Formats: sequence, C-alpha cells, structure tokens
Amino acid sequence: MCAQYCISFADVEKAHINIRDFIHLTPVLSSSILNKVTGRNLFFKCELFQKTGSFKSDQEVGEGRTTEEKPKAFVTHSSGNHGQALAYAARLEGIPAYIVVPQTAPSCKKLAIQAYGASVVYSEQSDESRENVTKRIMEETEGILVHPNQEPAVIAGQGTIAMEVLNQVPLVDALVVPVGGGGMVAGIAITVKALRPSVKVYAAEPLNADDCYQSKLKGELTPNPYPPETIADGVKSSIGLNTWPIIRDLVDDVFTVTEDEIKCATQLVWERMKLLIEPTAGVGVAAVLSQQFQTVCSEVKNICIVLSGGNVDLTSLTWVKQAERPATYQAVSV
Repeated sequence: MCAQYCISFADVEKAHINIRDFIHLTPVLSSSILNKVTGRNLFFKCELFQKTGSFKSDQEVGEGRTTEEKPKAFVTHSSGNHGQALAYAARLEGIPAYIVVPQTAPSCKKLAIQAYGASVVYSEQSDESRENVTKRIMEETEGILVHPNQEPAVIAGQGTIAMEVLNQVPLVDALVVPVGGGGMVAGIAITVKALRPSVKVYAAEPLNADDCYQSKLKGELTPNPYPPETIADGVKSSIGLNTWPIIRDLVDDVFTVTEDEIKCATQLVWERMKLLIEPTAGVGVAAVLSQQFQTVCSEVKNICIVLSGGNVDLTSLTWVKQAERPATYQAVSV
C-alpha cells in the first residue's frame, strides 16, 4: 500500500500517536427515528464536537506535531474548517499561520480563524485564485504549504477517525463520508480496508459538485469544471492527485444528493438529534436518506455517518424554509 498510495496504514497509526493527546475522542450517537425511517441502524460520529468544531483538527495537529524543523510560517487555502484547524495547530507550535479564504466563506469560520491567531487573506472563489494567492503568501512569508486535502500528513490524520469508529461501533458494516478534496474519505478508506476489508466505505457529495462521482464513473480524475454552487461549502473542492488513487481503488461507491436533500437532512438532524451540524455534515445524512441509497444491500445494516463539522453561520439561515422536503422525509414529523 505504501508504494501504491501517498500514505499507508502505518502513517495513520503514527498520526494517531502524535495527535491523541491534543484532540477529543468524539462520541458516536444514534437516533431511533432515523433508524425507523431508513430501516437500518445508523450511528453518527460527531466530529462537530472536535476542537475547532470539525474533523479537521485531527489532521492539522498531526501536521504540526510531525514537522521536523519548525517552519517560518504555515500557509494554506481553505473554505474555513481546515483554516481553523491549522490556525489551532500553529498556535500550539508557536508558528504564524496565513489562511487564504474565499470572500464567500461563512463569516463564523473567518472570525474563528482570526480568533485562533492566524491571519486571513482573501481570494476569489475559484481554485485557481486560491492557489495563486496562496503561492504569493508563501513567497512573502517563506512559509510552507499545508494543503487542505492532498497533504499526506493531513490524510493520515483524518484516517484516525476510522480507527475510532471501528472501536466504538465494532459491528459497523459501512461508513458514509462527505467528500470534497477527498482527504477524509481517503484516510478513512486506507484505515478501514487495512483493518476490516469487508466494511464498506461510501463517499457522499452534492450533485452540484459531483467530481468524485464523475471520476469514479469515468475511471479517471475529473475535476469540477467551474466553482460549484452548493450550500455545503466544505466540499466545494475537487479531489486531487493524491486522494484520487485511494478513492478509485478503496471507496466502494459514491452517492450524490441535491441541495434540497442536503438542506432537509441538515434541518432534520437539528430538530431530531439536537445537533447543530453544518450543511456539509448533512451531505452524508442526506445520502443515507436518499432513494439511491435504498439500492444498497440490506445486509449493510449498521452504518456510521461522519458528521464532519458544526461551524454554522447562524446569520445565513434564510435557506431553512426554502427547501422542498423529499418524500423520504415525510415519515418524520417535525
């Protein structure tokens, strides 16, 4: 696996040792009403309770702890969660951090990055603009790049989530993971297929940002042709050169969901589970509630959905009443 991919399970184990004293062991919760709706046993890995409010702390602390020589600065581009986590890790190490953020990123995420002591630098929404500004900041600060989803240490750090799930839910049959750049699902796939090859790993993404689905369908890396418009701001990035081979070989399937499905799933978790997840975390829930997911074999009974974050911009919830509730949700009174 080492020669084949950018990381191996040994890297995940090493990351786990490096970061375990600096992050929370997040809980796994369940919901009887959602079990009834889906006809399966659902488990929710609550990474929204992680430090900085998302799974990203697992990886960034790992990156900060494994850097052999302290750099002059950490630099990255992020829609928000990765930036917060890198800012947190940089503060632990006493290293300046510069986070390139699209101007459209949620205000709560930008403010949190600054609260952790990092500098926010704005870019346009496109990947090209983000990368160009990041390159400029790296040159100006002589800092090193910590890529939000293609950095091997980042991917390994995210794989530790699967180590926790396999211990917390021993009878799990499948994990459902939101996918943007693919770092989390790649790390989880490496771990799951090393420890429990029979357990399925499913990726979930917005239909409006379906590069992972298209890549699997075509058998080649197929990035989004333009910046996607989706409420799930944390998964607007396309999968990349490091995550694609792992996803191609080890992720069992990819499910896409509409904007209305994401909105309704997110609201459903708020109302029924009392968990303030962000819409990106709602993508995995929407996938399991979708008609498409009903084609998954009934023997895949115990399913763990990774609730990737809870950084919600409470000032932008005008969409709450705009979603049309899909038929699947009619069985759930709210």
